[in-house]
Amino acid sequence: MALEPVILNDGNKIPPIAYGTGSKMKFHDITQYIEQAIEVGFSHIDTAVFYQTEKYVGRAIKESGLARSELFVTTKYFQGVSVEKSVRKSLTNLGLQYLDLYLIHQPRVIFNLVKTWNEFEKVQQDGLAKSIGVSNLVNVEQLEHLIKVSEVRPAVNQILLHPYNYHEMKPILDACAKYNIVVEAYSSLSPITTYPGGPVDSPLKAAAQRIGATPTQVIFMWVRAKGAVIITTSTTKAHMEEYLAIANLPALTEEEVASIDAAGAEGPPSNFVSRLCGNKMTLAVVFATMLLVYRCFGLGRMGY
Repeated sequence: MALEPVILNDGNKIPPIAYGTGSKMKFHDITQYIEQAIEVGFSHIDTAVFYQTEKYVGRAIKESGLARSELFVTTKYFQGVSVEKSVRKSLTNLGLQYLDLYLIHQPRVIFNLVKTWNEFEKVQQDGLAKSIGVSNLVNVEQLEHLIKVSEVRPAVNQILLHPYNYHEMKPILDACAKYNIVVEAYSSLSPITTYPGGPVDSPLKAAAQRIGATPTQVIFMWVRAKGAVIITTSTTKAHMEEYLAIANLPALTEEEVASIDAAGAEGPPSNFVSRLCGNKMTLAVVFATMLLVYRCFGLGRMGY
């Protein structure tokens, strides 16, 4: 059974789960993993200029032999060159005539976001991208200002979202819902991969036992319950199949979702914080490096 596509505010449809090529995939030849993802059933591939993986996505798409209409391809713009020049280079790298979705990767580092968005609107008008949106835009005021002064509303906002940051992200989630902007969630497996042993483990396990699923699948079901599209990745075929198998699972109950929310609000396990803070030298180096990057490039937190 396939997952039903999500309808965007521009009328286009987006597959509810995507194979991402960021995270540990960045800057590597990952052609074989993308080919494997397409083979097991992923129809949505997410990449970005910053990841330097577009050409590998293009190679895998070509090798798949699939019709263009069978795949949904997303890439992201990063500042430094004009939007038109960047999107055309991305299309060349991908071997495509158009994108299904084109996102501004880091709005916070764009000097003139409104002007850049206007250029995105032209990309859509010219048929180079069916849908346009943003990524890592978590400031509600910034989003509302962009909507107010623009002709086209973002169709998507791709953000970091997992149970431990859900309450922090709630304002932007509510704003996206208000303006009918679909949220895409990346790094949702953080409670398992980054913060194991925390409060969220218990409700994940309980829900997994009830529906005959893995904790990983329960997190993805939680993301779906929030109305978000899943962005995930793996180099393992079994994990890819596990992710797609959520199509055959029953939905979480309202009580299960609320239980995961409440556990997430308690924050990640204290041992994670203590491991970081316990080493004062490590902590000092981390903060010094972050400060240097911010001062030199104004990047702040880069995100996916």
